[in-house]
Amino acid sequence: MEPTGKPTLRQHFRQLRRHSLSSSQPLLATTALGVLPGLLQGEQRLGLYWPIGAEPDLRDLAAVAACALPAVMDGRLLYRPWQPGEVLLPDQCGIPAPTGNGALIPRDLGLLLAPALAFDRSGIRLGYGGGWFDRLRSDPGWRAVPALAVLPRACLLEQLPAEPWDVPFDGWIDETGVHWLQRV
Repeated sequence: MEPTGKPTLRQHFRQLRRHSLSSSQPLLATTALGVLPGLLQGEQRLGLYWPIGAEPDLRDLAAVAACALPAVMDGRLLYRPWQPGEVLLPDQCGIPAPTGNGALIPRDLGLLLAPALAFDRSGIRLGYGGGWFDRLRSDPGWRAVPALAVLPRACLLEQLPAEPWDVPFDGWIDETGVHWLQRV
């Protein structure tokens, strides 16, 4: 793919992900269920996300691991404990999120998962452009928590445009498995 601006890339990869996910979702979910819970230690939680649009849905991981969901509150991204059946309310971005005042700290989570429109082999994730994960992970405590982008393999590129504030992810998960850029 020729270099182009992020808005054009987002449009292209939204369509590609929507098309690719219909065939890759079952394999991606099976891969995640088989591998990800084993990456947590002790009481650590898995940082999931609430899927919107054509994002891969990995909420079934809550059956095999303690989980947390992100919430945007007071202009920042935080994580709160979550289990299926709990009441969720829209956060400041309109995405269902756990209620309550308690926010988890980095050592409470053993792995963060973030949906991606595209991902490159240097760890750059193309998201929707809000910068929430980059701002969270610019904090050294949160940067220490391993983070994987979640996407169909068709949305993997050699190189995406990167901004100075982009915080590279540690790897990605697709329908073929978990791929670490550097083993954590």
